[in-house]
Formats: sequence, C-alpha cells, structure tokens
Amino acid sequence: MKLLVCISKAPDTTAKIAFTDGNTKFDENGVQFIVNPYDEWYALVRALEIVEANGGTVTTITVGTAADDPTIRKALAIGATDAVRIDADPKDPYFVAKQIADYAQSNGFDIILTGKETINYNGAQVGAMVAEILDQPFVSLASKMDVAGNTATLEREISGGIEVLEVNTPFVISASKGMAEQRIPNMRGIMAARSKPLNVIPATACDDLTSVASYELPDAKADCRYVDPENMDELVNLLHTEAKVI
Repeated sequence: MKLLVCISKAPDTTAKIAFTDGNTKFDENGVQFIVNPYDEWYALVRALEIVEANGGTVTTITVGTAADDPTIRKALAIGATDAVRIDADPKDPYFVAKQIADYAQSNGFDIILTGKETINYNGAQVGAMVAEILDQPFVSLASKMDVAGNTATLEREISGGIEVLEVNTPFVISASKGMAEQRIPNMRGIMAARSKPLNVIPATACDDLTSVASYELPDAKADCRYVDPENMDELVNLLHTEAKVI
C-alpha cells in the first residue's frame, strides 16, 4: 500500500508574529518553524501505523522552498519512507493542491492524507481540492481509520453522534483529533532521516487564484475586571451592560 502524507511547516506557537511589505507578507525573521501539528500528529502517524500493520510505504510531500527541509527531515525521522518537496513558494491553496495532485496522479497512491488544517492559516482547503482535481472520494475531519484490503472504515464526529462510513481506495482524507497519538523521533530515527531520500522536483505550471491584500493582528486583550464574589449584583450588571452576554 502506498500512502502520501501532505506536510507543511508552521510557526511555533510561541513565535512573535509580525508582517512586512506593507502588511502583505508574514515576517519569517527569527521565527522557529515546526511541522504543522495536524499533519504530523494525526495524518503522518496514522499513515505509519497502517503501513506497519499492512506493509507498504509512506511518502511525505511538501510544496515549499529549501527553508522547509528541516521540517521535512523531522517527518522522515518520525518514520516516513521518503519525502518529496515541490520547489515553489506556497502562496495559494489551489496552487498547492494542484502540485500535490499532479504528483499523486503520476505515482498511484492508495490514500492521500492531510491534517484537518494548518495552524497558521486554518483554511482546511487543500485536501478537498486535491480530491476534486483527482476525482477521488474525500472524507473530511476523520477521527479514526482502519484499513482492510482496499476498503477503509472511517469515523468522524458529527452533530449529535459519530458517523461511520466505508470507502474504497484510492481516496483522500483530512485527519482530525483522535486519529493517532503524537510520536517523538528517537535517535535512531533522527540518524536514519539523514540518509532517506528527499527528492526536490520543479513545480508544474499553475496560476495563483488568490493573493493576500493585507494581514493585521487582532486587537489586544482588555484588562481583566475583578468582582468581589459576594457582590453578585455587580457581576450580573457587568455581564448584562458591558459584556452583553445575558
């Protein structure tokens, strides 16, 4: 079984966020990048578990520049068989999806996995776009997946319960919480990652469909208001007149 896991980098959650070029570009200076947690913890680890149980390979794919290589190497250290980096700046989700789909189309993967979204953009667009371009089934926000032969049984949370469905390969899923547990790379995996293939290939022609008009930071949080626990009338009044939640 051949599995393809989409990997992207994201700023560490402790990074200080700033913008440049008239607030149209994220300032990467001094920012520590990590593998997008949803891609790593859920999509990649579950793909590895499936291959460990059933045999096969796990390839990661990233649309990015050489600056992405350290995060790709971490995915290899966790256990991926090999990695592909499509050498392009990922400015637009459709552009990213088209690059991934074109590579997948030429290499015949059984399952393509993404995290449910990236923690820096929260767009949750790429997985569905890849499936549409490839004309394959797409299951979003899957929290469990078991594979038997060419059929996968998946679960995802819906309003009021759990939805269970079956899908035959090939298909695309976005993985959500519950799909797997985080793995920490061990020393053996880190050493092995240095010699695993990281294949850099050129991007295929595709126009960006969107562009960034501007970024802005959210408003600073207001100071906390403290109310004497014995003064419930004041608390109710503040919730009604200022917070307007009652």
